[in-house]
Amino acid sequence: MLANPSLKRIFYAGLMVGGYFLLQAVMILLHEFTHSTMGWALGYSGTPMTVVWGNLITMQGWDEGVPYDALFHGRGHNAEAAIGGAPLAMHGILVVILISCLLHVRACIRPIVFFALYWFLILNLAELIAYLWMRPFLATGDTGRFNQGMDLSPWGLFACGSLFLAGALWVLHSRILPEIASGLGRQRWAQILVIAATGFVLFLWASGLRLLVLYPDPLWRVGLIGLALFIAWLLLELPRANGKRVSE
Repeated sequence: MLANPSLKRIFYAGLMVGGYFLLQAVMILLHEFTHSTMGWALGYSGTPMTVVWGNLITMQGWDEGVPYDALFHGRGHNAEAAIGGAPLAMHGILVVILISCLLHVRACIRPIVFFALYWFLILNLAELIAYLWMRPFLATGDTGRFNQGMDLSPWGLFACGSLFLAGALWVLHSRILPEIASGLGRQRWAQILVIAATGFVLFLWASGLRLLVLYPDPLWRVGLIGLALFIAWLLLELPRANGKRVSE
């Protein structure tokens, strides 16, 4: 389609950036409407269209529009747990499906399909990291509503979520990123870009930076965990960007 290598790089870079923000918008809408639809399905809302719309680029200003405090008093309301935790279950299911798909798609043969699936996986993983690792002990938010509704200690969700995330990140490290390196061949700059962008989305964009910028003292300090994880990610993954094609 494009014979000039420079134009081809610019085209694919623009396609990837535009595609990422399109997938981010889809992910946001799925998350918020899963909340509101669950509230409607359980009879706590007359419509699933209660979502308060925010910014699709910065992900700020969104809310499911469910008045938890007015509907549920105290602990032990299973409906509160279902409404608050439904998006977390949805993200977890999507992570499993997307990993399964990526393990059967070759990056060098179907690059657009592969990277669309890849970035949607990263977005869903980033949401789970934000809630299960960065904000698992907050009284509000999805995890807080789930724990309060189920009348459970936040440690249980944190432990189970950590096992799930560790497994997903291990597959990402051991199976999916090597396929990306193989698909990108000797383009070391492209490998570095994908690795850095992946770590940024996973540990900073959806969680670490948001905590550092938006949350008051001392909660903002939790965002430093995201920064530490991002640095650890770069130290672990950048050595694979060696400009050599991975053997099949």
